[in-house]
Amino acid sequence: MTLDPGTIAIIQLAWSRRLGLADDALSAAGDGTRIYSVQDESRSVSFMRLFGREVFCGPEWAARRARGMSAEELSRHTSLAGLSMEYGGRTVGSERLCFADAFPEPLEPAEELTVSEDPEIAVQLERLCPPDDVAEAGLAGKESMFIVVDDSADVPVPLAGAGYSIRDGILADISTLTAPSSRRHGLGRYVTAIAVEESMAAGLIPQYRTPLDNIGAARTAAGAGFLAVGIRSEVQLTA
Repeated sequence: MTLDPGTIAIIQLAWSRRLGLADDALSAAGDGTRIYSVQDESRSVSFMRLFGREVFCGPEWAARRARGMSAEELSRHTSLAGLSMEYGGRTVGSERLCFADAFPEPLEPAEELTVSEDPEIAVQLERLCPPDDVAEAGLAGKESMFIVVDDSADVPVPLAGAGYSIRDGILADISTLTAPSSRRHGLGRYVTAIAVEESMAAGLIPQYRTPLDNIGAARTAAGAGFLAVGIRSEVQLTA
């Protein structure tokens, strides 16, 4: 399974704009090209590899140091933190960039469940989850959200949710959150597929960003039809 060339071109356009580059910066660059976007006032240092193109963003001193480093090194946020140690480099993390341009195969949960779009239900789901998972997903802050709810009891219980916010007018940035007691039952993949379908119906390209160390998120993305085609790492400068 691959992404359509037209989809790739749109993703490159969206990320070129997000990184402050010319619209055709990524699409016009040759495979293996590294672009240096020098921003002396920047309070962050980042590296992205997407469809074989690389972009390094940060102050001039950071760009000089990065020129002698491989893409594999720069893809690790620990390397960026070491590169910027005396500038207070604080790890933001490394993430895989995943995209989809085809409707996922129909998925059905093992039992009849309700899907809610009520933001308050999303907040209730967050209260059931570890703080790190809540911060990573940011579900209640999404512009559109879909929450799988078990309403068989007197009080409905949220089980899993997915939502998206629109980025650069093109991408639907999707994330998923599943209650600990409901994991490993396919509910995360099920509700993520709903978010994919809804975002594509709205004319957007689904994007899913998974931390490199989150195997569960990677499986959820793959199960909902996403392809991992890039990686991005970042540190914030605090000194």
